[in-house]
Amino acid sequence: MAAVLAADAEMPDFRKKRKDRARLEQIHLYGVPDAYDQFGRTCAEDEGNALARYLTALPQNELTPALYRKRIVALAKEYGWKSQFFSIAQLEKRKAGAFLAVAQGSPQKDGGILRLRYMPGEPETTDTLALVGKGICFDTGGVNLKPHNYMMGMHEDMEGSAVALGALTALTRLKALFPVECWLAICTNHIGPDAYNPGDIVTALDGTTIEIVHTDAEGRMVLADTLALASRNKPKLIIDYATLTGACVYAIGKAYSGVFTNKADFLPVMVKAGVESGERVWPFPMDEDYDEALESKFADVKQCSSDPGVDHILGARFLQRFVKHDCPWIHVDLSAGNNKGGLAHIPTDTTGFGVRFTLNLLLDQKVLR
Repeated sequence: MAAVLAADAEMPDFRKKRKDRARLEQIHLYGVPDAYDQFGRTCAEDEGNALARYLTALPQNELTPALYRKRIVALAKEYGWKSQFFSIAQLEKRKAGAFLAVAQGSPQKDGGILRLRYMPGEPETTDTLALVGKGICFDTGGVNLKPHNYMMGMHEDMEGSAVALGALTALTRLKALFPVECWLAICTNHIGPDAYNPGDIVTALDGTTIEIVHTDAEGRMVLADTLALASRNKPKLIIDYATLTGACVYAIGKAYSGVFTNKADFLPVMVKAGVESGERVWPFPMDEDYDEALESKFADVKQCSSDPGVDHILGARFLQRFVKHDCPWIHVDLSAGNNKGGLAHIPTDTTGFGVRFTLNLLLDQKVLR
């Protein structure tokens, strides 16, 4: 069922002569009593995955931060989510310097942090889940400009935010009995006279000073302030999604995604959720001694290390600093977000990886308990 629905999902196609294809109208299931009850979750997961894939596949000129926000506001109206947008001006007042450092290179000041809220009619618990997504609509690398072969496909650097939206959509369709907040860090990483530079010192929303080492490590910058905002209300669990590092791809390839957490009890649970959902993950260490590589002579922390190696681990260690109040936290580095030829039952290169994994974590492994 999941494979049939995934294959039928509509993806962006801007060709003048589009190939007409038969669209799925009905599925007949024999010998399956109460079919909708049994497959309702599969349908919801597919809807969330299809949304994540569609948004991620859109070219950057069709999904600027302003256009992306417009689409999300329409989704919020459709699904009944409450929305709140922290604009560039509002983030300046909040002194969210980590996010603003990345956004300042764009000539259009249309970036910001978008907060969506799903509230069940009769909540089973008031414990809140927070989903956080990296939404870099295009990533040039900034002053540390990417070469051509790494620049292609950078419209997909917002996939983390699309997966967070997909998970929120699926949970809404299933009428989840717990509140969900979705925080999306949306902007572009452009090169220009106002772009941030290596050697800059910026101050994050929580007062942490950051030494900039490489402008292409922009994802952890926008997520830092977003995680600080998301954790202020002490959610029961934070899950963030990001196409964060090439190091994770080098470490495990594109058939798995890397996962990191500040709660050791989650390690076997995450692996089990990956196996059961078909979206396989592998956990990486998070020991404190990795922080030595992020020590700065001029600021509280370096944004990343200038030495090659375990940037996926250092990125996670950097992000953890901004998760406040000891909130349980899971970071998903989406190394499997794009895989040539698809992945498992997903037929497109863009996989939307993370929606099924998230629902298994929440509904089968019950990590919110």
